[in-house]
Amino acid sequence: MAESPERASEQAPEQAAGWPAEPFSEADAAAVEAQLGRESRGVHGVGHRCPCGHPDVVATQPRLPNGTPFPTTFYLTCPRAASRIGTLEGSGLMREMQDRLGTDPELAAAYAAAHERYLEVRGAIAAEHGLDVPEIEGISAGGMPDRVKCLHVLAGQSLAMGRGVNPLGDEVLDLLGAWWESGPCVGGPDSGPDPGSDAEARA
Repeated sequence: MAESPERASEQAPEQAAGWPAEPFSEADAAAVEAQLGRESRGVHGVGHRCPCGHPDVVATQPRLPNGTPFPTTFYLTCPRAASRIGTLEGSGLMREMQDRLGTDPELAAAYAAAHERYLEVRGAIAAEHGLDVPEIEGISAGGMPDRVKCLHVLAGQSLAMGRGVNPLGDEVLDLLGAWWESGPCVGGPDSGPDPGSDAEARA
């Protein structure tokens, strides 16, 4: 039986430290291109792999090959997970999370710490590739450190870095359900986004 993404994140030491567990292979590139409907850009490695075998999060370089700064270090690629998160965003969950950040100091502190971890990983990736990206210095993604603007980003961090890093990303994973159980999102007879959901939602 395939492990859940959450369980896999907990057990992978490279991911717990914020690093991709595996390099980005040609097969991974083909899968991500099918997931996104376009060629992937500036990929550093696989941030997290779905139990189906495909990447569902890629770790990206902070500057794309065309020179554009790119703050989303952990980019969610799975269309099924992305569409379910789009439904959560439409339900008012982000507003509820934002309200709790204003009334729960412990939650706010943990969320701010997730922001710092995000920046640490991005800085390490930038250094590895010899990149300097002052345009996004101190800016993470998803609204962190004190706003909630994109649940795809928060879930991507929780998948890539493991549970216990981003509390709101962990909550999103709890609400997603087992999106992988119907088989691979691309490259199979059951591939494709969830019927009736927002298939265009992306990190």
